[in-house]
Amino acid sequence: MAGLELKNIVKRFGDVTVVQQMDLAVQEGEFVVLLGESGCGKSTTLRMVAGLEDVTEGQIFIGGRDVTNAPPMARDIAMVFQNYALYPHMDVAQNMSFALSMSGRPAAEITAKVARAAQVLNIEHLLKRKPKELSGGQRQRVAIGRAIVREPQVFLFDEPLSNLDAKLRGHMRAELALLHERLGKTTVYVTHDQVEAMTLASRIVIFDKGRIQQVGKPSEVFNRPASLFVAGFIGTPTMNFFNAHYSGDGRLHGDGFTVMAPRWLRERRPATGQELTMGVRPQTLRMADGMPGGEPAAFTIQVDVVEYLGTESQVVGHLAIPGGQRVSAIVPGDGHALLHTRLGLTVDPETLHVFDSASGRSLRP
Repeated sequence: MAGLELKNIVKRFGDVTVVQQMDLAVQEGEFVVLLGESGCGKSTTLRMVAGLEDVTEGQIFIGGRDVTNAPPMARDIAMVFQNYALYPHMDVAQNMSFALSMSGRPAAEITAKVARAAQVLNIEHLLKRKPKELSGGQRQRVAIGRAIVREPQVFLFDEPLSNLDAKLRGHMRAELALLHERLGKTTVYVTHDQVEAMTLASRIVIFDKGRIQQVGKPSEVFNRPASLFVAGFIGTPTMNFFNAHYSGDGRLHGDGFTVMAPRWLRERRPATGQELTMGVRPQTLRMADGMPGGEPAAFTIQVDVVEYLGTESQVVGHLAIPGGQRVSAIVPGDGHALLHTRLGLTVDPETLHVFDSASGRSLRP
């Protein structure tokens, strides 16, 4: 049984449609991340699941029960907000126990559940403190603890780490992963941060303009993006894109480069001269003079910028032809010696991504 199911969901604000004909099934115990840019509809979708926004069309099921028109308290969900939403006049224990107190649970049960959640989150020593006495990370733990004590069927997270600094975000990602492994609850998590999505998700749901573009495991959306949008959105640094066409000799040609087409494309035999878009991840480009057998360069770039990242460097340049487009590549070690030089790059054809330029869809079967 699906822990959560959305069927033909549409959401309109006046004449503006922000979520369009959405179907999604989240299996019980899954950690699903809704990923996309600001304004793509992901938070609105989460708020509809929570009952904080009405559904214009469609149905929402939790545990097989239709909750489309049910109030938030009747949905058996718990939501963790971006801004923590703690009551400033209550201490940590009171914040965590508020929903249970309002539902009339026995005092002994409430005390036991708060104690267990505090132990799981390592905030036992904070139970008597007020929110103003806590750090951002501690406040987020309290907000999560408030959700845990309710023992809901579904956890909902709305960009919970966006207010934390980079180091603390990394720490809290690990904490959330361990927490999900321990509790095993169905979780829907909204973020615009692809690192959070790639490291936390069982499956990622990628949104664009109110529509789902692709659903898959992190490795699937990274290695087999279904569209140009997904390919350009997933991955850091961003994928390089080149206008190309296929020739009868099994190669892809474009301004300033010629590369062998991947085997799957050669077997498919697209029309000669068909307008294609070739995608190359910066991590798959290699310096040509470092290849076994002295393989010739597929691309020659003029290096404009070098960003040293510690164990590797990102080099950014442009194809060494008049008006050549921007290209980025990852090279090992300190690449500052490459600055303002011409650099030959080659690539394994099997790592290439190829899309139909007109539709933007991947040609890979």
